[in-house]
Order: sequence, then structure tokens, then C-alpha cells
Amino acid sequence: MFPALLPTYNRTDVAFVRGEGSYLFAEDGKRYLDFGAGIAVNAFGHANPRLVKALTDQAGKLWHTSNLYRVPGQESLSKKLVANTFADTAFFTNSGTEAIELAIKMARRYQFVSGHPERFHIVSFEGAFHGRTYAAINAGGNEKYLEGFGPRMPGFDQIAAGDLDALKKVVGPQTAAIIIEPMQGEGGVRVIAPEFLRSLRKLCDEKGLLLIFDEIQTGLGRTGKFFAYDWLGFVPDIMTVAKALGGGFPVGAVLATAEAAKGMTVGTHGTTYGGNPLGMAVANEAIDMILEPGFLDHVNKIANYLHQQLGALVADHPGIFESVRGQGLMAGLKMKPSSAEFINAARANGLVVLPAGDNVVRLLPPLTLTEAEAREGIELLNETASQMEAQKAAAQ
Repeated sequence: MFPALLPTYNRTDVAFVRGEGSYLFAEDGKRYLDFGAGIAVNAFGHANPRLVKALTDQAGKLWHTSNLYRVPGQESLSKKLVANTFADTAFFTNSGTEAIELAIKMARRYQFVSGHPERFHIVSFEGAFHGRTYAAINAGGNEKYLEGFGPRMPGFDQIAAGDLDALKKVVGPQTAAIIIEPMQGEGGVRVIAPEFLRSLRKLCDEKGLLLIFDEIQTGLGRTGKFFAYDWLGFVPDIMTVAKALGGGFPVGAVLATAEAAKGMTVGTHGTTYGGNPLGMAVANEAIDMILEPGFLDHVNKIANYLHQQLGALVADHPGIFESVRGQGLMAGLKMKPSSAEFINAARANGLVVLPAGDNVVRLLPPLTLTEAEAREGIELLNETASQMEAQKAAAQ
């Protein structure tokens, strides 16, 4: 019999029923240290008291009205985001992939109202992941996600990240924008070279293109700054945001300059649930927490400690780990054995870590992680690696 729940996920047979800070608790009562944070979503840990209060306070007042009316929470949140980023305006969605859809529409509409309707192509990069809607999987270009869904959607040109010569060849009179993650998450925690990102900004300025940064995973403190672009010395024209924005509640956003957004007039885009009062209450509190003095200092302190310890871990287990990569509290361990094997073994030891492309184990702990919790995570990684070494030796 076909399952009642559509079988599109290869789920692990563990059900978490409660969370507290950096820890998860399963149905059987077993406790796990969470170095996945719901794929960079639970940035403030589980059941954060401030977020719980923001949500429950709002839930007792009003859940939904629709965007036919003013939503005060949208107004306050947009002002905070505009005041602390390059952006002049914000639009709120329910998810990251919805934000990607709007970013694509916004870039194409910009060229249309600028007198260039022929410019609708978006350049993206191998290893990218921008979501699972039809436009998003075409932008990502991963054949695994495209198979069986009909012909490729026109208007997406993909090249290798870092290949400036290939980029210059593909950009032409049909090009509207370039979209890139400043660090690829799903693709294997690959840091994109700052000089290449700067060259993208320069090329966009020269050719009249828009630069879209997908900061759905890298944004909101994950790399140690409010957004990853803050490390680079320049800004994008459009940026997609989600994951940590709601601290676990589904919220996304598109931030843009006034110039980039000039084509998005009344009727050009909309959403039923996006920016609802519940999501806005939580996101306002989440942004307040990130912007509080000392929050990002803490992220950088813990990240520096974690990366130092991960470097030592790799050196101590050369048969298991190839290298450590990433920035801030977005780290990856390039594996020699199967990353899936290591992830399963770590989970058995009480540590939740995530898969990524390029045979990488991804570490995305809450931004509120303490040094003691970071140390515990390293100990569990070390224990798992030692077990795998012993198993390998016994098999020889």
C-alpha cells in the first residue's frame, strides 16, 4: 500500500520530541547534542525562551489577516533589516525557496522596466543549491534534482565557481543577473574566494547586471557577521534570507536596493501567508537578539575555538578526515570514508551532524553554542573517528 506520507525523504528512523538549548531528545529519551540546528535554522537553540514568548504572546492576539492590510510586524522588521544592511526594502516570504523565486522575478523585472526585456538569463554556479521549486532547481542545476521534471527551464546558465573566463564567455546581451552563495552549504561547505566574488560585483557594474547573494544559510550571524557579504567590502543588489530569520518558525525574506526593486510594483508579486503576524513576531525578536551587543562576538569566539579544535581533530585522524573547511559556525569535514557512515556513527554516539556534497560532514550548531558544548561536540567527533579507525583495523 502506498504510504500516507509521500515518500520523498530518506528519513533516519529517529523522532525528536523535545529540544532544549543545544540538545534534542528522542522518543526513547536519548539526548543528542545538535550540531545541525535544523539545517542552520535553530540559530538560538531549541525552545529559546525569548522566541517562545514572542510567539505565544502573538498567538494570543492575532495569527493571520493577509497582505490586504497593513501588518505592523512587517513594518518594524523591514526597518530593522534596512537599517542594518545594504537594502532599501524587504519582502517577506514563508521560506528560502520562495525568496529565490522572488529574487529571480525581481532581476528579470528590473531588466524589463529598464528597457531590456531580452535580458532574462540568470548565471549560477556548479555545486549551488537554491531550493526545490522548479525555478530554484533549474538555477541550482543539480541533475539529481532535475531528473524527471521535464525540459530544463530556459534562462539559466551555469558555470564552475571561480572560473572568471567561463563567466565572461557566458555573460551576454541575454544576461539579467548573477546568483551565488558566498559559501556553498549543500554543495559541501565550499568557501567562494573573495576575489572571485569581487570580480562578480565588478562585472555586474560594467554590464548592467544585478548581483544576487543567496544568504539563506550563510546569513544572520552564521559566519560571524550579520551577513557574509559584510566580510567582503561590497554589497549585492538583491539578497535572499531565511532559515535563522525565524529561529525555527518558517520565515524568509528578499532584501534589495531601491534600484533593483524598481520593477516590483503593485500586483507583480504576492503571498498569502508570507509576513504573517506570528512569523513577524518571532523574526523581530530573532533580529533583536542577533543585533544585541556581544552576540556576534560570542559567535566568533566559539567559531575560532571550534575551528582550532577541528584542525587538531583532522590531524589526529588522518585516515578518517581529509580537511576542515568553512567559516564561523558553518564548518565542514571533508571525509575519506563515506560521510554517511560517519554521520550514522556520530548519531549513535549522541551527536547530530549533517550531510553535504563532496563527501563532507556539515556542522551547523546553534549560534548560542557554549565553549563547553563545543568541547563536548569535539569529543564526540573524536570518539566516532576512533571507533571507525578501530573497525577499519579489525577488518584488515
